Amino acid sequence: MSTWTPLESNPEVLTKYIHKLGVSPSWAITDVIGLDEELLAMLPQPVKALVLLFPISDAYEKHRAEEHERIKAAAEPLKTPADLFYMRQFTHNACGTVALIHSVANNKDIDIGEGVLKNFLKSCAGLSPDERGQALEKDKAFTEDHQMLAQEGQTDAGAYETVIHHFISLVNMNNTLYELDGRKSYPIDHGKTSDETFLADAAKVCKEFMARDPDDMRFTVLALTAAQE
Repeated sequence: MSTWTPLESNPEVLTKYIHKLGVSPSWAITDVIGLDEELLAMLPQPVKALVLLFPISDAYEKHRAEEHERIKAAAEPLKTPADLFYMRQFTHNACGTVALIHSVANNKDIDIGEGVLKNFLKSCAGLSPDERGQALEKDKAFTEDHQMLAQEGQTDAGAYETVIHHFISLVNMNNTLYELDGRKSYPIDHGKTSDETFLADAAKVCKEFMARDPDDMRFTVLALTAAQE
């Protein structure tokens, strides 16, 4: 497994990153300062995805293992919906990039110009989630762009000896709320949602993550939103 420099949860850097990848300047990554209704209402609209950065704790790993066993034991095998773009993560510290790909690729009304991301999505169109993860690991242009933007964070990149945080994406696809995590074998279905309720529904999932580690403050929530004027 190759290793990248981890991305910081810095909205300015991540916005610059998605624009460099080809996403229209009409969109930006925005800080979510709180998950209460009145604070969520302050976000620029529309909100197309939430990105959660959370600590990989013992409590979370226990939950992940139990969730995996429930999925394996289900009467019918879980399948990734045809319309949902999902990929695995096989590059160490690439979770930030994977979360951004998941956030953008699953919103068809976000314009992606010619460039690294559009080329990657085209090349991955018919591939499995595992094959997409392997393709990212081998993608030299994506690697270069990630590394360049990772170096722009406020923290010395050399300070990351062991990264114990992880990025995931929450999106609305066909009125279903999905948790997209490259460390998992499948997308996680969190039930019905809508354009009107997506933000509140996704915030509820973020709160569930926080409730598993109530004494840990190392959570950050970001949103893919319309860019502010």
